[in-house]
Amino acid sequence: MTVEANRSKFCLSCLPVEDFPQLVQDELPVAFALPASDFRTIIDHTRFAMSTEETRYYLNGIYLHAAEKNNVAVLRAVATDGHRLAQFDMPLPKGAEDMPGIILPRKAVGEIRKLIDEVADTVNISLSENKIRFAFDHIVLTTKLIDGTFPDYTRVIPTKNDKIIEVNPKVFTGAIDRVSTISDGKSRALKVTLNGKTMTLSANSPDAGSATEDIEVTSDISDIEIGFNARYLLDITSLIEGEGCHICVADSSSPTIIKDASDASSLYVIMPLRV
Repeated sequence: MTVEANRSKFCLSCLPVEDFPQLVQDELPVAFALPASDFRTIIDHTRFAMSTEETRYYLNGIYLHAAEKNNVAVLRAVATDGHRLAQFDMPLPKGAEDMPGIILPRKAVGEIRKLIDEVADTVNISLSENKIRFAFDHIVLTTKLIDGTFPDYTRVIPTKNDKIIEVNPKVFTGAIDRVSTISDGKSRALKVTLNGKTMTLSANSPDAGSATEDIEVTSDISDIEIGFNARYLLDITSLIEGEGCHICVADSSSPTIIKDASDASSLYVIMPLRV
C-alpha cells in the first residue's frame, strides 16, 4: 500500500486478508436498548472499583445482571477489587428480563465508554452467556465476556451499619483532597475522627509532615476513628451529585457504606485501613 501526503511517501507491507480473524456470529438471544446517558452513568459509577489483578480475572470487569430491589426489577452493575465495592441500579429495560449474569471485561468497558461520548444517543445491546454486542450509530462492537463466576457480592455488603453520618459531599471531597496531599504515597492513609457534629480528617507522613481539617456533619456519634485510603474515598464522593452523603458505619474495623442521601440508585462499600 502506498500513502502519499505532500512531500512524504510511504510504501507499506500488508498482511493476507485471509489471516484476519473471523468473529463467529453466534446467536445472541437477549436484546434490549438503553439511552446512552444511562449506560454512561452505569459505567461511571462502577468502573473505578474494577480489579486490575490478573490472578483474580473474574473481578477484572463490571458484573451486569437482572436483580430485584424493593420488589422492583432492576438492571444492576457491580464492580469490586476486594478493597471497595460499587453497585448501581436502574430500571430493568424491556427485553432484559431473561438476561444471564455477565462480566463485561475492563478493556471493553473503556472502549465503550469512549465511543458513547463520541457518537451515541441510544445503545442497542445483544448478548448471550459468552458474548455481547453493542450497536450505536454506525458502530458495532462485539466482545467476549469474562468466562468466570462473579462472587456473591451481597455477602460483603454490611447489614448492621446503624451509625449514620450525613455530610455535604462537595465539602467532604474538598477536605479529603486537601488533607490527603500530606498522606503517604503508598497507602494514601487518611484518618477520619467523629465527635458529635464535627468530623476531623487527618494525615501524617514522615517526609511531608501532617495536616488536619474539621468539617461539620449531622451525627450523634462520638469517639470513633476510622482509617481509609484517600484515593478510594475520592473515587466515591466525587460521584455523589446530591446535597447529602450518608456514611454508615458499625465500628472502626468493619466495612463502611457510603451512599447518596437523595438517590438510592448507587451504593458503595469501602474497607477500613489501620492508621
